[in-house]
Amino acid sequence: MAERRTFAIISHPDAGKTTLTEKLLLTGGAIHLAGEVKARGQARRARSDWMKIEQQRGISVTSSVMTFERDGITFNLLDTPGHEDFSEDTYRTLTAVDSAIMVIDAAKGIEPQTRKLFEVCRLRSVPIITFVNKVDREGREPFELMDEVADMLALDVCPMTWPVGMGGRFEGILDLASGSVARPEGPSKEFLGKIDTDATIPEEFAEQVELAQIGYPEFDVDAYRAGDLTPVFFGSALKNFGVTDVIEAIATHAPPPRPQPSEAGPVEPTKDEVSGFIFKVQANMDPQHRDRIAFMRLVSGTFKRGMKLTPSGLGKPIAVHSPIMFFAQDREIADTAEPGDIIGIPNHGTLRVGDSLSEKNDIRFTGLPNFAPEILRRVKLADPTKTKQLRKALDDLSEEGVIQVFYPEIGSQWVIGVVGQLQLDVLISRLAAEYKVDASLEPAPFATARWVKGDEKKIDEFAGFNRANMAKDRDDDPVFLAKSPWDVGYQQEKNPDLTFSTTKER
Repeated sequence: MAERRTFAIISHPDAGKTTLTEKLLLTGGAIHLAGEVKARGQARRARSDWMKIEQQRGISVTSSVMTFERDGITFNLLDTPGHEDFSEDTYRTLTAVDSAIMVIDAAKGIEPQTRKLFEVCRLRSVPIITFVNKVDREGREPFELMDEVADMLALDVCPMTWPVGMGGRFEGILDLASGSVARPEGPSKEFLGKIDTDATIPEEFAEQVELAQIGYPEFDVDAYRAGDLTPVFFGSALKNFGVTDVIEAIATHAPPPRPQPSEAGPVEPTKDEVSGFIFKVQANMDPQHRDRIAFMRLVSGTFKRGMKLTPSGLGKPIAVHSPIMFFAQDREIADTAEPGDIIGIPNHGTLRVGDSLSEKNDIRFTGLPNFAPEILRRVKLADPTKTKQLRKALDDLSEEGVIQVFYPEIGSQWVIGVVGQLQLDVLISRLAAEYKVDASLEPAPFATARWVKGDEKKIDEFAGFNRANMAKDRDDDPVFLAKSPWDVGYQQEKNPDLTFSTTKER
């Protein structure tokens, strides 16, 4: 357990997250050649991006897991969607990690999506290591970038490495602790392993380095693990500069598996009983087999293949015969797993996002909610005879958390809810590619949805007066479909005994 590091990489699109993922795998020995994780025939697509729409658009829209070992440490790297529309899936992925690497483009600094994802990490006090990428290109001054991180994110910053020049004047990366410089070599100026231990820094940069060392707080591992301080590394993922420093920092400073919140209080990783939670469900990772994999973060106990665990949503135990460890799309059967590990459980719709699994069915993990959709649409079939296939597809995709499906009390047209526009594109793309269903979307007469909570009798009375606006979700829970945010406020005022909630825990 002490040798486990479960972490994610967060960034704005195009900051270099996919390239850094590849170089971390290369540094960790999980692959042997840069470019090996590129999908066949798809130049510059990393192996972690496997869905068709991802390859077309060059963005990650699902979360993959990659496990690799280096110097006795097992790293579980969770690749998160970087697109701004995927906050919900990304949020759930970040509930499963113990630390994160925040990638910032040296020319752009902190962008909106970076900040949004950072705030999600802050909710759970996830420790952050900052990697300022692309320093071999023209960018902003290192001090300006450091101060922006400190001011915008209200974090103490501590430089661990420093760029000797940037852009056309880039001469290497200085390790502030050892004083050694990793220098570029070769025709493409990549880092090929030359480290100058007796480095002399050009005078114009020496003053910068001195200021960097005295101007910021020293590294404090406790402050970092509490989420109050971020160590900052500079480098270029593409040219392989500074990547080793980052993986070594994760190994040395990042926390091993942390306690996870539950209804009965934090569950310690040292607890004997095996427990975990499902933070993601992914269908059709292998389209040949129409498979369905639930990703479980193991929280406590030593899991052994064939064990029986009870999902909170099911109530009866299931035997986990074929647990999977992942390297992107490649997978192998796991005989054992420790707290912090992510295992895939093949199933046929029995496991859903937010389910807790345990040996005695006495643990309910918290903090994995559904979010109220911000966009509502109706699905229109090109071929009405495909209704059954559409229902199956929508059930599958709602189990994955890609969409939410609402069944109105009046009328037969199902309403689809999503957090971001891109999810609608993913829906149409996957309906066609995986389910052979040709469909389009049309506007729904609703702007937002809220889960109605409170006394059952009061809910029934409210539903009786608002039948045209009432629906059920896939768990048969009552949902109020509002025509505008004003409508929600008005109903809340009229019905003070009821709660119109923007989230719903499983």
